[in-house]
Amino acid sequence: MSKLIALYRRPVDPAEFDRHYFQAHLPLIAKVPGLQKTTLTRFTRSIMGEEFYLMAEMTFADRETLKAAMKSPEMAAAGENLNSFAAGLVTLLLGEEE
Repeated sequence: MSKLIALYRRPVDPAEFDRHYFQAHLPLIAKVPGLQKTTLTRFTRSIMGEEFYLMAEMTFADRETLKAAMKSPEMAAAGENLNSFAAGLVTLLLGEEE
């Protein structure tokens, strides 16, 4: 399985971030072709290193499906939306589940 992982640093206004993330961004992500599931983890405490607020793991069947999804108009729309409220807060990573 291939994953697109988004790590979000703690926003200045968590309630506003959550409102936009859950009401606007996640519905756009749900439309991305080939997406099998999205798993969210809300962090409650940082023990060491940088403090993160939220992690989203978007799972795809394989690397080719993820590559195609990254080039889709649906992902472009989600990316544009992401930049409208989370610029400077998000780190995006590509990974393979082992």
